[in-house]
Amino acid sequence: MAHEPSAKVPAADQVLRILAHLARQRGPIPAATIASALELPRSTTYQLLAVLQERGFVVHLPEERRYGLGVAAFELSSGFSRQQPLTRLGRPLVAALVDRLGESGHLAVLHGRDVLYLVEERAPRRPSLVSDVGVRLPAHLTATGRAMLAELPPAQLRALYPDRAAFAEAGWSYGRLKSLLAGIRVAGLATEEDEVTVGLASIGAVVMDHLGWPAAAIAVTFEAAAAPDRAVIAAEVRDAARALGRRIGGVERGVDRGLASG
Repeated sequence: MAHEPSAKVPAADQVLRILAHLARQRGPIPAATIASALELPRSTTYQLLAVLQERGFVVHLPEERRYGLGVAAFELSSGFSRQQPLTRLGRPLVAALVDRLGESGHLAVLHGRDVLYLVEERAPRRPSLVSDVGVRLPAHLTATGRAMLAELPPAQLRALYPDRAAFAEAGWSYGRLKSLLAGIRVAGLATEEDEVTVGLASIGAVVMDHLGWPAAAIAVTFEAAAAPDRAVIAAEVRDAARALGRRIGGVERGVDRGLASG
């Protein structure tokens, strides 16, 4: 009978669960809270926290009796950025997507209220795009950005868009964005048309990480007037996003329920 790797090395599994739990918090938390949330014995939690503190992955705030992520954990994050695994793993998938559809595709991540493009694959004889590698665009205007914003918790979405000043474009408000994202969550896909470039439309799908957070999004951009088969594009984009999610150990987003416009 096969066993999960974590069952063979329980201490390693517990350490990683502690780090993942701390990474999801807004600030340092008490050890007792960690133990309760992860259903770990308090003695085990303190022992593991002591080792993590010694190695620099956790910092202890004695006056507050709380624990938070340490510098070594930040270095892991920096290493992730340097090694660019999303770019390396995503580029072949986007390239294959472009080959199958004959339309341009891209991979982006969320960076504050912007999307940052990591991969851009141009299809032959297709219009040039503004979404080149390294370019940032307002997330609420793009298919990739909308796909990711739709998966954020309400509190985090509100923190990103606290008032109308968060939107540079006229006619936008938090209420309008919230309504738009609600439809995208139902559909599992996001679209935009004429919002980034007049005459062009995009369909995007989110890539979820192992914690169920939006790690990235993949989209395909095409000439709206050419009336391509959008259902085919949507299915291909969704499949590519799921494939990248599996490559990074992400969770499945859920059951598909159609295509939301936007």
